[in-house]
Amino acid sequence: MSSPDIQAELPIGLFDSGVGGLTVLRALRTALPHENYVYLGDNARLPYGTKGPATIRRYAVQAAEMLMRCKIKLMVIACNTASAIALQVLRQTYPQIPVVGVVEPGAQAACSNSLSGYIAVIGTESTIRGGAYQKAIAEINPETRVLAKACPLFVPMAEEGLVSGRLPELVVEHYLNEIFGESVSCPKPDTLVLGCTHFPLLKETIALVVGPEVKIVDSANTTAQTVLSLFEQGHCLRNRSSRPGRVRYLTTDDVQPFVRVGGLFMGENLSEQDVERVDL
Repeated sequence: MSSPDIQAELPIGLFDSGVGGLTVLRALRTALPHENYVYLGDNARLPYGTKGPATIRRYAVQAAEMLMRCKIKLMVIACNTASAIALQVLRQTYPQIPVVGVVEPGAQAACSNSLSGYIAVIGTESTIRGGAYQKAIAEINPETRVLAKACPLFVPMAEEGLVSGRLPELVVEHYLNEIFGESVSCPKPDTLVLGCTHFPLLKETIALVVGPEVKIVDSANTTAQTVLSLFEQGHCLRNRSSRPGRVRYLTTDDVQPFVRVGGLFMGENLSEQDVERVDL
């Protein structure tokens, strides 16, 4: 086997502070089903969003080092907080491979989709407070108006599998009716960014609440499309295998909770044999 063939079969590596980044992995497997993947969930140290920038960068570098030991060909920071804080550090540390975050693709897609120049961003409290999407959108188009809102209950709902039905709908209405509700008389955003990797699991319920006229930008799908474009542009070698790719799951905490929640995020059953516990 030639060196390019060996390089092509190397996995794409992803890391997140927990299981939320599995929505990015799921989108990648849809876009690039023949690629191999290794996913690292740093569950023992979540959430990253409550930590200081220096700590987040240190955690991200340690997670990236673990992925690099797995001999990956491309790295995805499947975490909003780490993308905002550590993307440039990791690109400088590992110039030999492409490094992709989730914030830039989401911001780009939002600006491309919005006709009115008025965009809403929802995420966790730490992501909204840190202003990562607001800053990224402003860099692309400084004239864009951004309304940012934290929706903290979306994360535990996603992890419990409460993503459809009347209860999730009521919670989504609680957060979003003040922006998109019928009683809102001022102009509404025409684009909504799901600025947390947990939120795509609630996408159908969110769409039901905000209405069909609002374009929803899913950061998991936009990140997958960015990775796909890197392959199409020749920045990374595509796996030529016709077989479905393999996935290796790593976690820094107990395997059993990862298996339970990870199965919800991946839309398939995982077993404890599928997941390996590692130390960073």
